[in-house]
Amino acid sequence: MKNLDVFLIFLAIRIASVFLVQTYFVPDEYWQSLEVAHHQVFKYGHLTWEWSKGIRSYSPIIIVSGLFKILQLLQLDTAEILIYSPRLLQALLSAYSDLSFYKWSGTKKWAIFCIANSWFWYYTGSRTLINSLECALTTIALSKFPWPGKGIEENSIFIWIVAVIFFIRPTSALIWLPLCIYHLIINKNSVLNVVLKTYLPIGLFVFALSVLVDSLCHGSFVVTLYEFLKFNIFEDVGSFYGVQPWHWYLSTGFPAILGIQFLPFMSASTVVLKNRKVHPNELAMLGTIVFALTMYSCLPHKEFRFILSLLPLVLYISSRFLSAWSRKASRAAVWVVATVIFVGNVVPMWYLGMVHQRGTLDVMTSLRQISHKNPQQTSLLFLMPCHSTPLYSHLHINVTTRFLTCLPNLNNIDGYVDEADQFYKNPSAWLRQNYPPNGTLPSHIILFDVLEANISDILSRYKQTHEIFHTDMPATSRIGKYVLIHKRLDY
Repeated sequence: MKNLDVFLIFLAIRIASVFLVQTYFVPDEYWQSLEVAHHQVFKYGHLTWEWSKGIRSYSPIIIVSGLFKILQLLQLDTAEILIYSPRLLQALLSAYSDLSFYKWSGTKKWAIFCIANSWFWYYTGSRTLINSLECALTTIALSKFPWPGKGIEENSIFIWIVAVIFFIRPTSALIWLPLCIYHLIINKNSVLNVVLKTYLPIGLFVFALSVLVDSLCHGSFVVTLYEFLKFNIFEDVGSFYGVQPWHWYLSTGFPAILGIQFLPFMSASTVVLKNRKVHPNELAMLGTIVFALTMYSCLPHKEFRFILSLLPLVLYISSRFLSAWSRKASRAAVWVVATVIFVGNVVPMWYLGMVHQRGTLDVMTSLRQISHKNPQQTSLLFLMPCHSTPLYSHLHINVTTRFLTCLPNLNNIDGYVDEADQFYKNPSAWLRQNYPPNGTLPSHIILFDVLEANISDILSRYKQTHEIFHTDMPATSRIGKYVLIHKRLDY
């Protein structure tokens, strides 16, 4: 394998991140991937409303399901292996995408430095997020794109990859629409010829395959692309999970995911804009970044991970700028800049990967041990914001569980309040309603420490057994510094 030494560097970094990134990021890492695959293979668990409504594609899920099935047949399906094996699989793909970036960039040392030293890619590159898969595939597709002057032969490989990305993550069109238009402009053949003979056949084939897979897995005919657009764009269900101001990506999201590398990127962008004729490819990439950020800014619901796939474009521009700059700069200046960038990335890598929001993952280890001791008598009640923890994908034992749900108002009910909000409005009243005095209480209650005083009446029948550190900086008033486990006194 060409550049094997470089690939092994990337592979070591990505595999290390599997074990060194020990924190919780967003629910979709588990509830839209591992939980679904676990339910598909082991026939128990919980599927969120997105799967009952058919807005999610099973195409990426069947890879994890296949892995789980093999482990089950080999009798290697322990909880620990089920947790780490999908992350190792994603790490392998991310390492290959890093190698693709290295070959595409052509800046050698600076390419390795920039992609390996990106704190957000380190933080997300081995997570089982659809966005991590999307970013890795995007990087590979970018490396196959026939950029003028890069010596890459005209081929349809990148179009196949783009089609796959689009049907598993439709919002990827915000990145690939301008790039595909650029491809049509630079292509030597006529636009109509390329569209009819390449784009259309590939798009239709991948679309048909996607519909077939999703219909079989969902159990009825479904076009997940349409359902995704219907709920997330036309009905704007995403706003139920939070709304940010229009400028959030520009003022917060984009600078945050770049971190210290925002500075070389801005410097590089200035150079590209001043010398547009010399840097046509970089100009197209900048245009793509601006277009994507503009369109994403029009959507009310915003998250850091939504713009993860812009990273390879940003790092390409930055690495080429740093490479050109370093050829003229003094050795001391290069070392100073490299050290500042390195430290500026390592700090968030360590803190966000090892410290911040780790309690809701660590608690699953304790709950797994508790559940295995007496599964028939164990019942777990999670009194936390919905989907604060993984569930059966990390327990891997079919014990009774209950957690606060946060279903959006899918039926347009007037004055609708989801279950989690109902609970936090009056915790004691909710508990009395759902667990009458003469009824059976759960064997264990899992909660954040900030809630403890509000449900002291029911906790009088429990004993605290675990206090697990979660974060120094709780994101909301419903999240505490510690995760607590309380065990029923007669358990």
